[in-house]
Amino acid sequence: MSNLVAIVGRPNVGKSTLFNRLTQSRRAIVNEEAGTTRDRQYGKVDWNGREFSIIDTGGWVPRSNNVFEEEIKRQVLIAMEEADVLLFMVDILSGVTDLDLAVANMLRRVSKPVILVSNKADNFDLHSQAAEFYSFGLGDPSIISAINGSGTGDLLDEISLRLKDQPLEVTEENVPRLAVVGRPNAGKSSLVNVLMGEDRTLVTDIPGTTRDSIYSRYTKFDHDFYLVDTAGIRKKSKVSEDLEYYSVVRAIRAIENSDVCILMIDATRGIESQDLNIFSLIQKNKKGIVMCVNKWDLIEEKTSKDIKTFEASIRERLSPFVDFPIIFTSTVTKQRIFKIIETANAVYHNKTRKVPTHQLNEFFLPLIENYPPPALKGKYIRIKYVTQLPDTQVPTFVFFANLPQYVKEPYLRFLENKLRATWDFSGTPIQLFMRQK
Repeated sequence: MSNLVAIVGRPNVGKSTLFNRLTQSRRAIVNEEAGTTRDRQYGKVDWNGREFSIIDTGGWVPRSNNVFEEEIKRQVLIAMEEADVLLFMVDILSGVTDLDLAVANMLRRVSKPVILVSNKADNFDLHSQAAEFYSFGLGDPSIISAINGSGTGDLLDEISLRLKDQPLEVTEENVPRLAVVGRPNAGKSSLVNVLMGEDRTLVTDIPGTTRDSIYSRYTKFDHDFYLVDTAGIRKKSKVSEDLEYYSVVRAIRAIENSDVCILMIDATRGIESQDLNIFSLIQKNKKGIVMCVNKWDLIEEKTSKDIKTFEASIRERLSPFVDFPIIFTSTVTKQRIFKIIETANAVYHNKTRKVPTHQLNEFFLPLIENYPPPALKGKYIRIKYVTQLPDTQVPTFVFFANLPQYVKEPYLRFLENKLRATWDFSGTPIQLFMRQK
């Protein structure tokens, strides 16, 4: 397990900018609006062969009645408990503030190494202003500019000196990524928290609480994958602020980088047009899909017939692609929660399924002989061979024919349906191509 470094401080001192700089990524949202970061965001840092994990946290605001800031404080405390080294960030332009003093008082009681980081020193004329931070009693301040990178090398050297020698955690790139996506307030963060067994992300009744895409490693019950909580995706017309736009972009990127998407739908609202848009986005990116109808506990006097009716209406609206699992769940009562994981894992294996060439030909050639493609312009189409291409994003099959240009979409759909009926490709898209013999 690698060392953990947590960045803490009051709002808008540049914590997320430093996180992005050190991880050489743009995973944390950076905006001038205070309180942008709300969840713990994890990343990896590699400095001179020394690797450690770093945590970006929300801004600390004590004695606040705001529901978000109260939750953010809990997230900061959790990050401080997890971390081996704490980076206390302050703003050299603002100097010492009451909020900085409140954080410093708390950090002096922590029995962990604390590095004072004076940020926004964009030129050398500002360095002398860092002297006032000695009043915190936390040692010499490291003077940096997170936005242009000056001083970050010296900061990384100092972090490396404070870290304990621990075996490095090897990041496996082939570990499946399951992205939990959907409209705002559908229960995505609640699902992640229930599965992880901790308050990994913020949960409130306010739509749009989650802003970053949060990656969590799940290694329970012989499973091993990354669980990605994403921001709710709303219609463009409903996205009123730049900050939410960036959150939606992060969610879309999470879909692009995932293997299987768990699409959360609110059972009390049913499937809506934006759910169709998200489903279409998953399809365009050729990702596996598991449909999760959440808040099923809020549906009164439900019967097995209601489930079948609801499921039929979903498949009707999402046709022609209907070969995907639908699970009716409740994150509050934990109804069928672990079935989501098992099903998503099965979809991932379906997405990587390989069918031997001889089995494909033994099945399809007699079928095609009995049900050949319709003749076009007096010419008969003969399909002689079929094989699955290796190393493709989704299962891809090539049929070799004498006149591939005459094979139309309805016949390809017929072949795909037969393929799905014989081999289990539930939840994953399939590509079929006709090529010249």
